[in-house]
Amino acid sequence: MPPALKALLAQLAGCLLALGAARSGLLPAGLWPLVAVQAVGAAGAAIALRSAPWWRWIHLGFIPLVVGALQLGIAPGWYLAAFVAFALVYWSSFRTQVPLFLSNPQTAAAVAELLPRDYPTRLLDLGSGTGALLRPLARLRPDCRCEGIEAAPAPYLLSCLLSRRQPNIALARGDFWKLPWADYDLVYAFLSPVPMAEVWRKATEELRPGSLLVSNSFPIEGVTPDAVIEVPDRRRTRLYLYRPAGPAPKLRTTAWAPRPAA
Repeated sequence: MPPALKALLAQLAGCLLALGAARSGLLPAGLWPLVAVQAVGAAGAAIALRSAPWWRWIHLGFIPLVVGALQLGIAPGWYLAAFVAFALVYWSSFRTQVPLFLSNPQTAAAVAELLPRDYPTRLLDLGSGTGALLRPLARLRPDCRCEGIEAAPAPYLLSCLLSRRQPNIALARGDFWKLPWADYDLVYAFLSPVPMAEVWRKATEELRPGSLLVSNSFPIEGVTPDAVIEVPDRRRTRLYLYRPAGPAPKLRTTAWAPRPAA
């Protein structure tokens, strides 16, 4: 069941529970007891529907925040402005379940060490956001072509603006599922657990031998990584390294040495 449909059903279940409790006389007078029952009911329904854990907190806070905002008497135009701003930043996150994650410079440095040094390489950042990975990476490895693709308009425009003076960065706005991956030496993903199985399927079908798939923080379920790198940053980021098509031919070597997976 699509996550958006699960969310709608959970909210409806919470409303029915609150309505039933009110009609049965189980609730004290006032609006907020009704709101509390609806929020708890929606969160419980989300658990029953096996929604992702963060949906429980969304359901707990959704109706209370809506009611609280309505009582503040905020002008409708502000709601429209907030909706447009969030839509430009997050775009289709409600469908893909991939929020906006930003990679830090320490991660970029770790990825730079994975890029071969004996021939020109091409890197693709899936969902490149504001270019937080590509800009420091392009400075560390000016010999490489660093490409990114992003669907959300606001992060894409910001990444174009910030990287305009870095000629080895190429950015595109679109769907990375529709982009062929066959010509890339390294594909980087900082997405969420939800699409990783599909990322693995596409990588095994399209990446050539020796190409590297790097997943930030989210391992591929059921697939043992060739190596795991722990980045020396505050959140102790883990990079999961995979070679979907196997090692490169002997005539084409790479610069990184795998370590046992943690």
